[in-house]
Amino acid sequence: MNNQYFKSEKVSRTATIITKGNIQKVFQLFGAFEERKWSEGWNPKLIYPLKEIIEEGTTFRTEGHGKEEKEYLWIVSKFEPEKYLIQYLVSTENRYWTITIKCNSVSAIQTEAIITYTFIGLNKLGNNINSQSLQKMYANNLIDWQEAINYYLDNGQILKGK
Repeated sequence: MNNQYFKSEKVSRTATIITKGNIQKVFQLFGAFEERKWSEGWNPKLIYPLKEIIEEGTTFRTEGHGKEEKEYLWIVSKFEPEKYLIQYLVSTENRYWTITIKCNSVSAIQTEAIITYTFIGLNKLGNNINSQSLQKMYANNLIDWQEAINYYLDNGQILKGK
């Protein structure tokens, strides 16, 4: 394939959500394995380490979305629990992206989460998928995440159908 005329594109977007829980509890919910508690259909397959723990280097796979990408490879690229910061590097053959989540305490019972997705295309298809993914992901500024997390914090279960 001749990439002589290909130009990689970088697209990024940030949203802030407010959750009904203290920062220690909320921050844990952004860990890959804790996310199962609030995200319907989320099913990471652990690669490294041997236990489901979050640390820099934790690696897992998830199913892709759409026919172009069957699977995503995820790596925890930054984990600073003392700063309530986690970052994932996710990749496919067409693109890669980071998801950065920084939590801040609003009060004893409220936490804000600042969530940034930054996509980089590795080919023309990757650029196109990135643009569509970003638009779809932020269609409601991640209010769907806020609703799902708050529902879990209030009810201890997944909000179905969201």
